[in-house]
Amino acid sequence: MANISGRRIAVLATDGVEEVELTEPVKALRLAGAVVTIVSLKAGQFQAMEQDVKPSSKIDVDQTVSDADPSAFDGLVLPGGTTNPDKLRMDEQAVAFVRQFVENDKPIAAICHGPWTLINAGGVKGHRMTSWPSLQTDLRNAGAEWVDETCVRDGKLVTSRNPKDLPAFCEAIVELFAA
Repeated sequence: MANISGRRIAVLATDGVEEVELTEPVKALRLAGAVVTIVSLKAGQFQAMEQDVKPSSKIDVDQTVSDADPSAFDGLVLPGGTTNPDKLRMDEQAVAFVRQFVENDKPIAAICHGPWTLINAGGVKGHRMTSWPSLQTDLRNAGAEWVDETCVRDGKLVTSRNPKDLPAFCEAIVELFAA
């Protein structure tokens, strides 16, 4: 596994995040040496979910999106769950935060429903990517080429479909942030 020691990675999430789609990438990034910051809409904690239906852990917020400076980070992870990205894409500050990564050509990783926020931030046009299958029309309408594959890397963008893809996704994001 690549060493990404000292790389600063933001993970943007809020209530309704699919827990393993946040915790497994965070664990992989930290094991590879990254400094991971959990960024969210409000200070304190937010509620993670298991399979979108069962409340699981509370996740501690390191920084609010209103206080987070995208230029302080080397990359961004957008975990899924249906409620999490839906709330994020409706929040102007969250979309602006993601847009800064897009406009500054920084590496971004998104899994499951995570690309929803990326659509609103203008970050999918011209990219080959995957997601939870229900997003394929949204992604195509936003100008992406959607494919049904475990993990897709297109330039500085890595995407995966669901929790079953986490082993490949975690390996790919460490490589992405090492590049």
